[in-house]
Amino acid sequence: MRLLAIDVGMGTQDILLYDSSKKIENCIKMVLPSQTQIVAKRISTATRLKKDIVLTGETMGGGPCAGAVKKHLDAGLGVFATEKAALTINDDLLKVKGMGAVVVSEEEALELKAEPIKMQDVDKGALEKALNFFGVKFPRNFAVAVQDHGFSPNVSNRVFRFEYFRETLEKGGTFDSFVYKGDIPERFSRMKAIERTLPGALIMDTGMAAIRGALLDEHAAGPYLVVNLGNGHTLACVVKDDKPLALFEHHTHRMTAGWLDDYLRRLCNGELGFNEIFDDGGHGCYIGKTIGFDNIGSILVTGPNRYIMKNSRLDVNFAAPFGDMMLTGCFGLMDAYLNYERD
Repeated sequence: MRLLAIDVGMGTQDILLYDSSKKIENCIKMVLPSQTQIVAKRISTATRLKKDIVLTGETMGGGPCAGAVKKHLDAGLGVFATEKAALTINDDLLKVKGMGAVVVSEEEALELKAEPIKMQDVDKGALEKALNFFGVKFPRNFAVAVQDHGFSPNVSNRVFRFEYFRETLEKGGTFDSFVYKGDIPERFSRMKAIERTLPGALIMDTGMAAIRGALLDEHAAGPYLVVNLGNGHTLACVVKDDKPLALFEHHTHRMTAGWLDDYLRRLCNGELGFNEIFDDGGHGCYIGKTIGFDNIGSILVTGPNRYIMKNSRLDVNFAAPFGDMMLTGCFGLMDAYLNYERD
């Protein structure tokens, strides 16, 4: 079985071509710029050349590309966008229009004399071409991780995201509860877009994929406290018997070893609240069950910004499943896909 696992982050898209006939260490791996970085660069080039742009394609992760759109508008240049592409900038199209962008139909987009820029979290054509250059056949199975806050035009997407976590965990959810294959809830517009790009793909949240992957580290012993320090976001999760019990999510640029040491202890002890994280600009916190910090068997730290925890006073282990920290999310996707197939 061959599977293309793609972990879409804010800075990079990490890719594993899993082949069950090979040792996993010999499988093809790539760490490439994320599509939001690529699209942002294309928009910035158009800004420099003073060209109007028309955004087409799908709803994708915002961040850098949404910031580039704002700079383009601030430069007095035109931004046109189809509805799906415009939702990348904001879930509320009135706010997109209020910025100065013009929302157009798919047909109108084709007629505009503006620089076309395609929005998409996964560029299937580019990846297929890259593999073909090395004589590698493109696989038929896909697993993709993205961070989808959920379509929430009238509510803070941070609040909306943690309501989803709370609802799932209160129902006794496991990591498989965050896995979708053809049954994506309507609230997840970004996941829906991935499904249109790669029909039949297994899709899950980036944070949950990274936590799941870190648990594959051979040195892990439960109960677990897992921390993924990504380029954009930091997610910490208490895990026991394959069940996420408590978690918080913040922005990585706000993290220090001292803050994390304090947050992690209080997360395990049930002393960290949603408002504390939210009011600091983070996404939030949810604690379902408390097991106590002293009962944690392993503290697993992964992600491209794991170095933040080098000065931690906690007994942390830098997780590297199958010897590769940057592919942690991909390994989580691989594990989710294989488990789905077994069921």
